Amino acid sequence: GAVDSRPDILWSRRMTSGDQDSFAVERPDDTVASFEEEGNHFANQVRNWLHQTPAAVPLIVLVISTVVFGLVLGAKFFSPFALTLILQQVAIVGIVALAQSLVILTAGIDLSVGAIMVFSSVIMGQFTFRYGLPVEVSVFCGLVAGTLMGAINGVLVAIVRLPPFIVTLGTWQIFLAANFLYSENETIRGSDIADQAPLLQFFGEKFKIGGAVFTYGVVLMLLLAVVLAYMLRFTAWGRHVYAVGDDPDAAELSGVRTKRVLISVYALSGLICAVAGWVLIGRIGSVSPTSGQLANIEAITAVVIGGISLFGGRGSILGSLCGALIVGVFSLGLRMVGTDPQWTYLLIGLLIILAVGIDQWIRKVAV
Repeated sequence: GAVDSRPDILWSRRMTSGDQDSFAVERPDDTVASFEEEGNHFANQVRNWLHQTPAAVPLIVLVISTVVFGLVLGAKFFSPFALTLILQQVAIVGIVALAQSLVILTAGIDLSVGAIMVFSSVIMGQFTFRYGLPVEVSVFCGLVAGTLMGAINGVLVAIVRLPPFIVTLGTWQIFLAANFLYSENETIRGSDIADQAPLLQFFGEKFKIGGAVFTYGVVLMLLLAVVLAYMLRFTAWGRHVYAVGDDPDAAELSGVRTKRVLISVYALSGLICAVAGWVLIGRIGSVSPTSGQLANIEAITAVVIGGISLFGGRGSILGSLCGALIVGVFSLGLRMVGTDPQWTYLLIGLLIILAVGIDQWIRKVAV
């Protein structure tokens, strides 16, 4: 007889114990399996897209949150002044987040970024006012000090092979204590800086473009983001950073000098934090050893919300910058609405947990 050609029915020829042939119908679970695969197809496509475009989620969240606050607050929030005020407020955290991004891309973490930033700013101020050095020399010394502090972290992680969390937890305390001991808790007043060393306040100076008000610190943050994004995307060093974060053993077998890459990442992170210290002086107007105490936590928050995986090897500088801006939008928006400031921390906490959950879901694409 004719054999049914429908795909959901499988005909098979079976020999019976007698010499007679009989046909049996088998109905496997192919239909159910096919349906489940089709149901998961869209989710897998989304997951693959997000895996290849890590900045997509934070960018979408940034746009949505900006639009929502704009609809609630109207022109008051959408004004050029308000939007550029967000950039001014996140400039320091944004720069430190760029430094933290490099470290987390290698599957590490740096808890000392805030201490490096503040100590570097104190060195710039004290070298100028305590020792009478030219302000240009003092700034250079502060940048070198930040780079050396970062390199110390890198050596302890790469050469001594200590866990990054433990290393930087220790150096955070060491750098912070050294900062207080060296400065003797002395704050250098803004008026003295303006009179004798205005270069220290350079990144706090403002300029207008229409109704928008920018600081040179904001311009520096954006330029740093562009340079680092280019380095990570188009240079061999950038590819090595991702390779070390994804699988250091495989990277080493492929000829990547993992120890050199790690030390360079931590040293560059220290340099960027020192630059943030210079911007910090311009932002607050003075040199204070007690400023920026929460910069390390704020930077990690921006990086995680920005979609950079804490497991390393995945993420982008654009995402990290979006993460910092998201925090800024929520902070300013909720303040303008008139809510309790604690709502900002509550929502940011929820965003952190959501971002890590999304990261875990995206990582399944590699499984």
